[in-house]
Amino acid sequence: MHSSRRSFLRHSAAVTAGFLGLDRHLALAADPIQPWGPLKPDPHRILDLPEGFSYRVLSRAGDKMDDGFLTPGQPDGMAAFPGPDGSVILVRNHELNFVGSSGYGPFKDNSKLPDDFDASLCYAPGDGKKVAPHVGGTTTLVFDPATGRLKSHFLSLLGTDRNCAGGPTPWGSWITCEEPADLVTGAQRRHGYCFEVPATAKPGITPPVPLKDMGRFRHEAIAIHPASGVVYLTEDRGDGMIYRFLPKKPGSLAEGGRLQALKIRDRASVDTRNWPGDAEPFPQRSRLAVDWMDLEETDAPLDDLRLRGVAAGAARFSRGEGMWYGAASQVGEETIYWCCTDGGKNQRGQVFRYFPSPVEGQAGEKDQPGHLELYLEPNDTDLLRNGDNLTVAPWGHLVICEDTSGINQLRGVTNDGQIYTLGRNTLSETEFAGACFSPDGEWLFVNIMSPGTTLAITGPWRKPSQTV
Repeated sequence: MHSSRRSFLRHSAAVTAGFLGLDRHLALAADPIQPWGPLKPDPHRILDLPEGFSYRVLSRAGDKMDDGFLTPGQPDGMAAFPGPDGSVILVRNHELNFVGSSGYGPFKDNSKLPDDFDASLCYAPGDGKKVAPHVGGTTTLVFDPATGRLKSHFLSLLGTDRNCAGGPTPWGSWITCEEPADLVTGAQRRHGYCFEVPATAKPGITPPVPLKDMGRFRHEAIAIHPASGVVYLTEDRGDGMIYRFLPKKPGSLAEGGRLQALKIRDRASVDTRNWPGDAEPFPQRSRLAVDWMDLEETDAPLDDLRLRGVAAGAARFSRGEGMWYGAASQVGEETIYWCCTDGGKNQRGQVFRYFPSPVEGQAGEKDQPGHLELYLEPNDTDLLRNGDNLTVAPWGHLVICEDTSGINQLRGVTNDGQIYTLGRNTLSETEFAGACFSPDGEWLFVNIMSPGTTLAITGPWRKPSQTV
């Protein structure tokens, strides 16, 4: 669904058999470190994993759900929450847009709502003259970790546009983010917002309430600092920003708040992308003090929020995508991680991390600022290509979903920055998405965007003392 260089290559006839052969050769090359050993070929040609690991297919696009609707396609961002009786609740995005995705929605005819459907539960139900395709925003899955099987699944948000990623909240809900292709024209209702979906095992569609104070732009993902309730947000644009939302009341995002953009202290409009020709490369593994600048007109009817922000001094980032919070007990220091999918001189991506201030979001930040670090920029290795969604494993490593042309892999990153391969998509040449762990750390869930497959992976996950 991304209108990006990588998606163009992936679907273009210009990708030759020779190129794909080289890509497969690189994908099969041995990693410098292999915490669980090399990957073993999957006889079912879905997912290669190390010896001792296995997976279950939880759902496929088009499956009939428990509410009678069809499982939408293009599963993307996702998070796992504790459910009743030891179950795990997964809330899952579907990156479907209003142009060309109607065949992947929850209804047999996605050009209209079913006759008995409550239109107030659809964010964009149409205006009686022009009917908006109803392609689905999120679905919810209830998983039994004891049996490794799906207990139920149902539609949980409807009528939104290109729900790409998002993030879990500490209070037990999922923030789903819209990433519309067109923020200036388009459907009858404005899109480009965040919505909150409770993580509940009870079937039902969440009334769609846009969190407008969190800004209108091509949202990708969010992460929340638990102690302060501050929300961090990424923007999937080649000239985007990193945002921070200060809620009026932590834990109650619908009550509004203040949106800010990241700025490098004492330096205006810093370009972090390190693209070829950049006059001043952004340094790796250096911690730079950060300020956060207030933004105006955050509803941005002209889709110019990032342009105004950078002009006023905010830092520029290249396609901010997956974002996740790492607790100090996991990674040594409280950290917000995010991927910039095509940053770097070879445009293979970057991984940044932000270390929040001890007084994050408070007046004392001027004296105790947070710090930004370019953690990884793998220009000269095929061990990480175009990282997208990411999560923090229970033992502190990053797990990153690749979204690149050809073979896509699940990559692990140790605390000291070593990269290894955890899984390989042999089902299709489309991205992994939505990686997240069950609350007990025994299951890793992940989506393969096309043909729309959700998997649960288990195996001998190592404890921190045993891990590289």
